[in-house]
Amino acid sequence: MSKNLVAYFSCTGTTKKLAKNLAEAVNGDLFEIKPKEEYTSSDLNWRDRSSRVSKEMNDKNSRPEILNKIDNMEEYDRVFLGFPIWWYTAPRIINTFLESYHFSNKEIVVFCTSGGSGVGNTVEDLKLFCSNATKWMDGKRFPGNTSVEELKNWVNNLK
Repeated sequence: MSKNLVAYFSCTGTTKKLAKNLAEAVNGDLFEIKPKEEYTSSDLNWRDRSSRVSKEMNDKNSRPEILNKIDNMEEYDRVFLGFPIWWYTAPRIINTFLESYHFSNKEIVVFCTSGGSGVGNTVEDLKLFCSNATKWMDGKRFPGNTSVEELKNWVNNLK
C-alpha cells in the first residue's frame, strides 16, 4: 500500500485549505512548505515590479529558502504538491522544494489554486528539477473550497 504526502505552499490560506481537504481525501500526511522569510502583503503585490514575488518570479535562478524539512521523504510513494499559480507557473520556492529531495521512483501529483489562470505548462516546468525516474501526473487547478468528496473523485480517476 502506498503512502501519500500532501506538501503545499500557501501565502493567503487558499491552498492550505485545499491541501487539508486533500490530505483527508487520500489519508495522507500534511506538510507545509514554509519560507524562511515569511511573505508580507507588500511582498505579494504582483503589480509592483519591485515586490519580492515580482523579483523572484523574474529570476529563474531564485531559490527562496525553506524553513522546515521532511526527514522521512523516503517513506512516501506519492507526493501531492500544492501551490498557488504565480506568473502562470509554480512559485520559485517549489523549485527549492523539488531540488531538496530525491523523487526518483516517486509519483508527483500537482494541485494548485489561482485567481484565474490554469495549470498551463507548470508540470513541464517542474520536471526540470527532478530526475527522469520521477513519475509525474497531470496537474489540476481547484477552487480553494473544493470538498473532500470532490478531491476523492479526482484522485480515484488519476491515470
